[in-house]
Amino acid sequence: MKAKIIYCLLIVVFIIYMKQQFLNGFTMDQQLTMGLLLVAVYLWVAVPIPSGASSILLLACMLLFGLVDSVEEAFSGFLSPALYFILMLSLISYSLVFVGIDKMIARFLVKVSKKGPITLVMTLPIFILLLPILLPSAIARFKMLSPLITKLNHYYGFQSRSLFEKFCMYVIGMLNQKATMIIFTGGGFPILASQLLRDYHVADVGWLDWLLHIGPPLWAGCLLIVIFVWQYLKKTNPEDDWFKEDKLVNFPEEENKEQYTPVFWLVISTFLLMILTWIIADQDKVPLLLPPMILIVLYSFPGVKIITNKVIRNYDWENFLLLGSSFSLGMLMARNGTADALAKELISLVSPDQSFVIKIVTIALFVFLIRLLFVVPSSAMIVIFPIVVSYAEIMHIQAEKLTFMIIMIIGGVMILPIHSPTTFFAYETGVFTKKEQYIIGTFSSFVIMFMSILAAIYYW
Repeated sequence: MKAKIIYCLLIVVFIIYMKQQFLNGFTMDQQLTMGLLLVAVYLWVAVPIPSGASSILLLACMLLFGLVDSVEEAFSGFLSPALYFILMLSLISYSLVFVGIDKMIARFLVKVSKKGPITLVMTLPIFILLLPILLPSAIARFKMLSPLITKLNHYYGFQSRSLFEKFCMYVIGMLNQKATMIIFTGGGFPILASQLLRDYHVADVGWLDWLLHIGPPLWAGCLLIVIFVWQYLKKTNPEDDWFKEDKLVNFPEEENKEQYTPVFWLVISTFLLMILTWIIADQDKVPLLLPPMILIVLYSFPGVKIITNKVIRNYDWENFLLLGSSFSLGMLMARNGTADALAKELISLVSPDQSFVIKIVTIALFVFLIRLLFVVPSSAMIVIFPIVVSYAEIMHIQAEKLTFMIIMIIGGVMILPIHSPTTFFAYETGVFTKKEQYIIGTFSSFVIMFMSILAAIYYW
């Protein structure tokens, strides 16, 4: 509740500042669009009404204020393939869990843990950074690993909130959310970002291209963060006897060896075939959305029956409405010039004679501060993306550099628990103190921003 109050105060300050500094030079439609944007931010942060209803309210306001010429134009955001890509990947992620891939992963970690806690401490971060390839949903990864970490902490003989438990909970919380960006099929946020790259004709990146763009700088940043977190937690927990070499782990579950069914191998093999198709196929001939569509149909066949009407009804349709209305708002900002107007105002803060590095750093700080206003990274991405594209065009900067930079910044900001679902879930376990959450969250957010700036200057 306190975090929401602080957010609302920040929004009020932002509204006053925008009105005094910028909005007087905007057209009436652009001012109304900015007003609608601020209303949307308030609805997303304070949640005075359910998210599904707030999404419908935003669409209604577009029509009520005459910002769109037709109902079809208001609902244009729902035509984005990213919405349906997220839907398909969510259903496929459900299918992977349904056949037991989470148990297979858990058994692997149990085997690693038998060699002692130090082995798991060193292995878990690497494992988490690669896990999005096999299990796209960050929430599913957290819910799968959280009870396992609690059991391991107990079987190692550690106390509650031990150094081991805190570090592992950080890995499956904050680091897990950052790892989502490694591949564009790793969750809703990277899927959305990859689609925006195509919609705004910035870049048409494939599965492997995305990995090569985001992977190296993100891995380097995460390595620095992991080292810092481990050393920080060791320093703040000096009495913690975290390493017990003679403690053996013996899970009762190990005695029950599960036999993998034909359905399991069907799901795993077709999932890996889908990834291979994304890597080698020409996207112009084989759209990215086609392979997951085929898999969803396959998983609903008689004899498989993983995807049923009940499963589809249980999908998070509130989030679907939220993303669709956010897309419509972002398209509206680009269409009526609001994004361009904001970009020009942003440029007024930077002299055209400034160096390329100064321009990059300025937009990075701008994106970082605006990101703090948003609870949902996807909403922040939809709003910020068109502004940054316009900024790149006006300042004659390669748009690809800036857009990949803001993808990393937006996906990397996790100062408050509410900045990402898995961070919130990890904090709600009570393993972290508020001080630990804020220090680790702030440090990790700035490291990712710094690495994204370096990548924009020297790598992309």
